[in-house]
Amino acid sequence: MTFQQQLTALNTIARKEIQRFLRIWTQTLIPPVITQTLYFVVFGSFIGSQLSEVHGVSYMQFIVPGLVMMAIITSSYMNVVSSFFIMKFARNIEELQVSPTPSWVIVAGFVAGGVARGLLTGAIVFGVSLFFTRPHINHLWIIVLFAVLTAIVFSLGGLLNAIFAKKFDDTSIFTTFILTPLTYLGGVFYAIDKLPGIWKTLSHANPLVYMIDGFRFGFYNFSTVSVWISATILVVFALVLVYLNLYLLKKGTGMRS
Repeated sequence: MTFQQQLTALNTIARKEIQRFLRIWTQTLIPPVITQTLYFVVFGSFIGSQLSEVHGVSYMQFIVPGLVMMAIITSSYMNVVSSFFIMKFARNIEELQVSPTPSWVIVAGFVAGGVARGLLTGAIVFGVSLFFTRPHINHLWIIVLFAVLTAIVFSLGGLLNAIFAKKFDDTSIFTTFILTPLTYLGGVFYAIDKLPGIWKTLSHANPLVYMIDGFRFGFYNFSTVSVWISATILVVFALVLVYLNLYLLKKGTGMRS
C-alpha cells in the first residue's frame, strides 16, 4: 500500500467518523452542551455568586475552562469507544484488518473523529459560556495545544477501552468508575493550590489535573503546575496509548476468537 493510498484510507476513515457524529448531532453534540449549561447555571450563577474570586477572577470565569475541558474529554472518549465497539460488534472492523490498511491508519482515523467531536463540543460549550461571563484569553496557542492533546489522549483511551470491551456495557465501566471521579476531582470546580496539604499532594496523581490546569493557564495566566510539565505528561500519555493500541490491533486482541 503506497503512502498516497494510506492517506486516502486515513481520510476515508476520518471522514466517515466525522459524518457519523454530525448526522446524529442531536445525540452527540446537544446532550453534553445541555449538561455543561446546567453546571454554568447551578455552580456558576447560583453557587458562584456567593463565593469570592479565585486568583483574581470571578468563580464563574474560573470554572469555564474546566467545563469546556470536561466536554472535550467526554465527547472525544465516547465518540471513539462507541464507534469502534459497534464496528467490532458488527464485525466490520475485520474488513479493515484483512485489508492492506496499516494499523496506524486505523488508529489515526478513529482518533481524528474523536478529536473533531471533542473540539467541536468544547467550542460550543465555550460559546454558551459567553452568555454567562466573559472569560479572558491570554495564550490562545496554549488553549489550542491542551485542547488538542487532551482530545487525542481520550480518543486513544476510548479506542483502548473498545478493543478490550466484550459487551456494550463494558464501554461505560471506565466512564462511570474512573473518568467521572477523576474529572470531578481534577480541579474543575476548585483551585488545587487551595486544598489542604494531603489532598493537594494526592491531586497531583490525577492526570486530569494537568490537563485542566494547563488549559486554564491559557485563559488566566496562572497554574498550579508548570504548563510545560503538564504538556509533557500529556504527550507521554499519548505516545504510550498509541503504542498500546497499535500493539493490540496487530495482535488482534478482542477481535479474534
